Amino acid sequence: MPDRAPQPVDRQLPTEESRELMALVRDIAQREIAPRAAEEEEAGHFPREVFSLLSEAGLLGLPYDSAHGGGDQPYEVYLQVLEELAAARLTVGLGASVHTLACHGLAGFGTKEQRTEHLPAMLGGGLLGGYCLSEPASGSDAASLRTKAVRDGDDWVITGTKAWITHGGIADFYTVMARTGVEGPRGITAFLVPGGAEGLTAAAPEKKMGMKGSPTAQLHFDGVRVPDARRIGDEGQGFAIALSALDGGRLGIAACAVGVAQAALDAAVAYAGERRQFGRPIADFQGLRFMLADMATQIEAGRSLYLAAARLRDAGRPFSRQAAMAKLFCTDAAMRVTTDAVQVLGGYGYTADFPAERYMREAKVLQIVEGTNQIQRIVIARHLAGPESR
Repeated sequence: MPDRAPQPVDRQLPTEESRELMALVRDIAQREIAPRAAEEEEAGHFPREVFSLLSEAGLLGLPYDSAHGGGDQPYEVYLQVLEELAAARLTVGLGASVHTLACHGLAGFGTKEQRTEHLPAMLGGGLLGGYCLSEPASGSDAASLRTKAVRDGDDWVITGTKAWITHGGIADFYTVMARTGVEGPRGITAFLVPGGAEGLTAAAPEKKMGMKGSPTAQLHFDGVRVPDARRIGDEGQGFAIALSALDGGRLGIAACAVGVAQAALDAAVAYAGERRQFGRPIADFQGLRFMLADMATQIEAGRSLYLAAARLRDAGRPFSRQAAMAKLFCTDAAMRVTTDAVQVLGGYGYTADFPAERYMREAKVLQIVEGTNQIQRIVIARHLAGPESR
């Protein structure tokens, strides 16, 4: 691969503090993450040491209150940090997004006592979180989940199976949605479950097309006992908590998608400037130049879309529709951009000696997680035309 380093993204950051933060993130990404990304992904190595470093640097709790160990950063800044991390290695960027998702329930709906007791360790104490909503038979139809939590005195006993859990088997804590009442969304409650709880086991990690360094596994709850003090929010409020978390999580995925696409564009531009055919760099050929221009335009459009949604969130305004739009557009754009990057590199793009094929494999999962892009279209249409007739 050519040694020409890509130019940093020219970001419009709101404060000097956020500009210094971004410089720190870029330094960590370039020194600690990117150089080992390809080798560790191929080996299926999860970089727990990198997440420990991010925690020590205060980068795993950025959008949360500093009173509980967070970074007091607006989503506008937090998402751009995710983008930088994902450009270096998606396992890290998406992992940071999932950790933030796992902290959302307690930070937003927990009691003062719960936040004081748990959040400092979750946000800056070296812990890593997981988020448990999906199940083998309830993915897009999350409200039909079957995992049950039954009250037993001052405890709840959780039984069931969760599926497609990022950090499954290695997380220190999980935010778990379980059925405590009637069928449908009103019967779901959220719980904060320790990763080492008795009766909680993980299946072997899934064998995936990409993101091999990020473990994704089923979790089995065999009578896992959790005190009522670890219930998040009211009984029956769990599905509303889950949806609230997913709105922010979708923006995290959008930012990660833009990061992967940016990395793919950088690789394509560098290669096109070095590779010579017919006596000149292939970047001189108009057909290829137009491909690069289209790739760059899609990335800029996606970045603008997720930042616009983030600014709505930061202003306390509704942003669910815009979050769905950002997730939909950015992940579809990442799939197109990474596919074009492979094409720019030609035969080399199809080999593991260059990163383009890894970016393309990784982009695919972003169209699926945090709600498939078909679900995003349903969400957007409901905002425009109301719910479907039954």
